[in-house]
Amino acid sequence: MPTGVSRRGPHVLPDREPAVRPSDRGAAGVRQRREPRKPTWHRNYCVYCVGLSMVVAWVIVLAVFQQGSINVDVRRSAAEMLLHGELKSTERRVHRMLPFSSLSVEERFADGKLEIERSRRANFVGLRPPRLALVIGSANGDAQLLMLLTLTKGLTELGYRFTVFTFEDGGGHYLWQNIGYQVHLVDYQGLMSIDWSNYEGVILASLEGQRVLSSLMQDPFLSIPLIWLIHEDTLGKHLREYEEKGFDGLISQWRSSFRRANAIVFPDFSLPLLYATLGGTNFMVIAGPLADVLKADTYLASHPRHHTRKDYGYGENELIILFVGSYFHYDDTIWDFATTMQALASQVSELEGSTNAGVHSIFLCGNSSDTYSSSFQELAAQMGFPANSIRCYPFDHDVSSLLLIADIVLHASFNEEPSFPPLLLRAMSFGVPIIAPNISQITKNVVDGVNGFLFQPKDPATLAKAFSLVIGQQKLSDLAKRVADEGKLLAKDMLAFEFVSSYAKLLENLLYFPSNVMLPAAVSQIQQKTWSWDWLERKTTNESDQSTELSVIEMLERQFEKNLTGISQLENETLSGDFPTELDWEDLNEIEISEDIETREMQELEERIETPLKTWEEVYHTARKAEKAKPEKHERDEGELERTGEPVCIYEIYDGGGSWSFLHHGSFYRGITLSRSGKRPGTDDVDAVSRLPVLEDSQYRDLLCEFGALLSVANKVDNIHKLPWIGFQSWRATSRMVALSRIAEEKLETMMMEGNKGDTVIYWARMDMDLNEGLSLDFWSMCDSLNAGHCRSLFSDAFRKMYGLGEDMASLPPMPDGESYWSALHCWIMPTPSFLEFIMFSRMFLDSLDQLSYNKSNPSCVLGSSEIEKRHCYCRVMEFLVNIWAYHSGRRMLYLNPVTAQLSEQHPLEQRRGLIWSKYFQRTLLKTMDEDLAEEADDGIYVNSRRLWPLLGEVHWQGVFDREREQRYVKKMDKKRKAKERLLDRQKHGYKQKALG
Repeated sequence: MPTGVSRRGPHVLPDREPAVRPSDRGAAGVRQRREPRKPTWHRNYCVYCVGLSMVVAWVIVLAVFQQGSINVDVRRSAAEMLLHGELKSTERRVHRMLPFSSLSVEERFADGKLEIERSRRANFVGLRPPRLALVIGSANGDAQLLMLLTLTKGLTELGYRFTVFTFEDGGGHYLWQNIGYQVHLVDYQGLMSIDWSNYEGVILASLEGQRVLSSLMQDPFLSIPLIWLIHEDTLGKHLREYEEKGFDGLISQWRSSFRRANAIVFPDFSLPLLYATLGGTNFMVIAGPLADVLKADTYLASHPRHHTRKDYGYGENELIILFVGSYFHYDDTIWDFATTMQALASQVSELEGSTNAGVHSIFLCGNSSDTYSSSFQELAAQMGFPANSIRCYPFDHDVSSLLLIADIVLHASFNEEPSFPPLLLRAMSFGVPIIAPNISQITKNVVDGVNGFLFQPKDPATLAKAFSLVIGQQKLSDLAKRVADEGKLLAKDMLAFEFVSSYAKLLENLLYFPSNVMLPAAVSQIQQKTWSWDWLERKTTNESDQSTELSVIEMLERQFEKNLTGISQLENETLSGDFPTELDWEDLNEIEISEDIETREMQELEERIETPLKTWEEVYHTARKAEKAKPEKHERDEGELERTGEPVCIYEIYDGGGSWSFLHHGSFYRGITLSRSGKRPGTDDVDAVSRLPVLEDSQYRDLLCEFGALLSVANKVDNIHKLPWIGFQSWRATSRMVALSRIAEEKLETMMMEGNKGDTVIYWARMDMDLNEGLSLDFWSMCDSLNAGHCRSLFSDAFRKMYGLGEDMASLPPMPDGESYWSALHCWIMPTPSFLEFIMFSRMFLDSLDQLSYNKSNPSCVLGSSEIEKRHCYCRVMEFLVNIWAYHSGRRMLYLNPVTAQLSEQHPLEQRRGLIWSKYFQRTLLKTMDEDLAEEADDGIYVNSRRLWPLLGEVHWQGVFDREREQRYVKKMDKKRKAKERLLDRQKHGYKQKALG
């Protein structure tokens, strides 16, 4: 594309083939190649020419009846006819041109979401600011870099915090340091090691961000909100080539990538048309006009105005009026131009006659064919324009050069625009005065007589008045020059506030803010009103924005072509392989005959050999012996052999392939997955879903989260765990930098081998690791902040229901204040019997909590503020339950520093005297309560009550043991009875062996 050519014109619209109908397919359903259709813009240009010829013919007929002159009243009536109903149907036509329901953030999302959320959070505060991951391209241009810097600074003012990633070390990274952010250089392996769940959302700032999607399209990152900023038209141009080459697989790959994003954001309304084949329902437009402003500045610096005028054949004193139309309503451009020429014809004629210099009109529309230009010349001559003063240029011409030589730019489109017209913005950046209709997108930014001249589309007289204000003494008036200067200043920072505020509103509506996250400030508090030009000026001129790596588009193309080549070579090898010859078939026939002869000889030989016949009793005893023989035990896998003799095994809980890179290997760890499809291949990881059937229900699996893995291990624990100690660790511990180091692992192994430490709970992930510096909260306050402010109240109600306490009795176990640490992320180890006791307590508490806070037919959860938190209702309470149980059951609590392996006791037993509620946590009491629930479940009381307790593990009480013992006894006696009957039958009747042969 030549320099300065706008990409918004109809020449860049994708000329796609129509959808394939059943009639377009062959007998096998294979897509047949169809003849390519003529481009849409080509047909539109033909319409322009025909319409223009009709207008010229109509004007000529009128001229004949008016004896060579055009009546002003007739022209006015024609203009009114052309403009009748134009503005009323504008919105309908815009939506017909753009195949998307709504591209504007303001139209798609309603206001007030955060205000409602703030009213809900009146009783608790967040612990940390909202986090966003920003992935920038390795070759961002100046316009895109400037927009990102401005956006990041504006959102930081609202309370967001960013982590910036890039794929290649390039210039400009210090600009991010100036606003307080360090750029992290990552490769493919580094991307797979990023825990995206640490962020409330991910922003991809270029097409290169497609590399990140391999991780974001897997659990547990599949629900992370993703916003993708597309500033490039490169892929849009390649899509047409893919369709012509039949690369449907490559198009499908990009389409699935686009569908993963919650929002695809473009800086203008032309780019969505290029990418229409990849989707559209998640497309949005947030206007970012910096590309036009920077293009104007660059062009001005490299192209002198007088030289450019000379190249076009114009002198310095000649007046040039540039008429521009709409990119989205070019079907109506010819009629709008005709109306504009009618309104200005008399003034242009007077101006031509009163000055020695010429007045020239340039129209940017249609094509540059001789028929089109001659039609315009004829129309202009009939309307009174000077002869040979009209020139027409197509949209794919060097638009910047036309704007540079123009004295006046007139926006001759009377339709509503989806955004501020880009050509007008570039004209203002060139310092050219503009005349435009007072449509909504223009009046939002331009003030009549201050930084532009406006007219009413329904009244052509206002256009003539605006034109008269621009011209004075056969040249531009002083007012026009002042307005042009003001317009240039306005264009430099136009839409900066709207740009930041639109993204802020988009984030408010797409992101989920957990209870422990502070809400961002209101959009009205944004201080960023201008673009950050000062940062861009600091960028040195020798910095290169060109990447030395292959772009993601080239990488995917090469991979796709490589796959196609591999398939083609395989087919060729199959077709050109060695087929059996006639000699081969003869050899095969001889081999089969010889094998058949040898088999028959062996059978005849066996028949001739005498073998002693066995009695029926011997046959019977042999069969019984085979039945009683136990099957051989399967060979133990490598992981089980490695853990033989170890004192402890830590089960790492994970969910999905996206978390594999955070897991450990070796005999010290064993994975346990909450997703059958996400199990690591080639490992002996435990499948939690198969061990606990309730986890097959996605609703319960979401409610329990990682605690479901603990329940699955406890269910028939002897089948998988026979070691004296047991531990757990979330996959998130690695990303939070709290996973055990090698020296910490050795410390634990040494402690376990030295001897029994009693009822001790050792943990290494702290509950307060996400707190801001200087902020200190007690246990229950922190629990409230993580559970929408309802942790105390709901825990108290569940505890009361679990033990049947009266309303006048305290039901919230006290937890001490101080600087001691509490456990988080399920990162702890304890003796296996203590673990089973903890699970016994947790099952009963979880059952009471479920009865109070959740109903499957009418879901409602007060422990979360966002939709994701409500779906994972019990996760955060169950994560901290081990602290309450360990503290009040009298277990020693030791904190192990995961890095230094330093061990320190927390909440010593001596300090708990008189504070703990040990009577509620005694093993005998819990065992009695557990048996009572098991007896009720065994009697069928919970069949129709949807109780959660029977679904969370084994159901055992003394009656179950007695019934199982009785069943075994009955089975044994029945077996003896049948054996005795068979023996008596043989003694009575003997054996009757049939004759053989």
